[in-house]
Amino acid sequence: MLLTITTTHTPATDLGYLLGKHPARVQTFPLNFGQAHVFYPEATETRCTAALLLDIDPIGLVRGDSEWFGRTFALGQYVNDRPYAASSFMSVAIAQVYRNALKGQAKEHATLAQTPLPLQAMITPLPSRGGRNSSSGAALLDRLFTPLGYTLTVERHPLDPQFSDWGDSRYYTLTLANTCRLQDLLAHLYVLIPVLDDEKHYWVGEDEVQKLLAFGGDWLRTHPERDLITARYLRHRRHLIRTALAQLLEDQPEPEPEETAEAETTLEQRINLHEQRLGTVLSVLRQSGAHRVLDLGCGEGKLLRKLLEDRQFTEIVGMDVSHQTLEIAADRLRLDSLPEKQRARIHLMHGSLTYRDQRLAGFDAAAVVEVIEHLDPPRLAAFARVLFEYARPGTVVLTTPNAEYNVKFDTLPEGKFRHRDHRFEWTRAEFQTWADAVATQHGYTVRYLPLGPEDPLVGAPSQIAVFTRPA
Repeated sequence: MLLTITTTHTPATDLGYLLGKHPARVQTFPLNFGQAHVFYPEATETRCTAALLLDIDPIGLVRGDSEWFGRTFALGQYVNDRPYAASSFMSVAIAQVYRNALKGQAKEHATLAQTPLPLQAMITPLPSRGGRNSSSGAALLDRLFTPLGYTLTVERHPLDPQFSDWGDSRYYTLTLANTCRLQDLLAHLYVLIPVLDDEKHYWVGEDEVQKLLAFGGDWLRTHPERDLITARYLRHRRHLIRTALAQLLEDQPEPEPEETAEAETTLEQRINLHEQRLGTVLSVLRQSGAHRVLDLGCGEGKLLRKLLEDRQFTEIVGMDVSHQTLEIAADRLRLDSLPEKQRARIHLMHGSLTYRDQRLAGFDAAAVVEVIEHLDPPRLAAFARVLFEYARPGTVVLTTPNAEYNVKFDTLPEGKFRHRDHRFEWTRAEFQTWADAVATQHGYTVRYLPLGPEDPLVGAPSQIAVFTRPA
């Protein structure tokens, strides 16, 4: 079985530093079930490919303690696909051979390890046990990898190329393309390869829960197939599944304590900025002519309430990463007691802004109010792709603080952000540089508005970008 990883990052041979494997050498690593060979079919400044080839010893498997053979039919030791198909053996090889890369560690190249790179991974042959339906294997590949931002190329292999009437097998060659951290790509493969196979060659116990949380915790909690992935990864052991799901939900970002959550509001209260912000966003949405609107990072539903009061908006969807915050929003909006027609206009949805979600497609407009400053750079890049490349609403109204205005807040220490969870606060020039690049890349035009009382030197306290997609 073969896994290749290719990048066109310049210089492309930096891939060798990230993987910790020199492009000029063939390297072999002993494993309990055989050997892993790492080599580079191509290594130039513009394109570099690292190949991981597993050479599994079938006799060694039978003589060893592989639990898989104990669950198969009588001749399972002699007739099986374990030496040839990507399975949990490949995940173990990734964890052992690419150990540091999987952890995001690269000596003397720490910044590069945390930088999204153009990556392409090919793995073959890859079993995909989607169910009894002949097309469900390919559908499962799409359901697992597309929400993570990957573009898929799938080639299904026949049972026997010489006998076409035998039909297709459950084995595929899968090619994934994405701009992401190498660490994320390896983590996705580590978790999802055995999920596709729906098997593991070793005993699954409590330590597997911790592995799943370690390599899937950042993305699994909001994945549309979270329950299926968890069940298959833990080999359908119910008590382990319950434990893993409980910990995933506990690890979700919860609404902050009242005094912390209100800190930014208190700071800005003197100029009543929050109400001005919501009023301006609402006005821009009205002027856009939108009827179906997303509120991404909706929080406790303050903008949703204003949207619901305006009959122009016929479908309103609020999305947030926190279940508890959505419950608070539902309570404050009194969704349970709304008249039937009003209740039909609004829907609250749990999800992440950094993973592709088909539920976000087809809306007229999206509001992103004071959200992006809570995202670190890799997630900000993923968010831009999710919103502008995949969801592609006609209008996007996005607000963020203006860092230049911070000097006007007497109680804010110099160099400090308005909120402790902010990852950055941009000047007007920095915001416009980012927004111009996003608009150009994804085919939007963008205009900027000040928000709040405008100072001649430092501008307004907050800033708005209005992105419009040409019809």
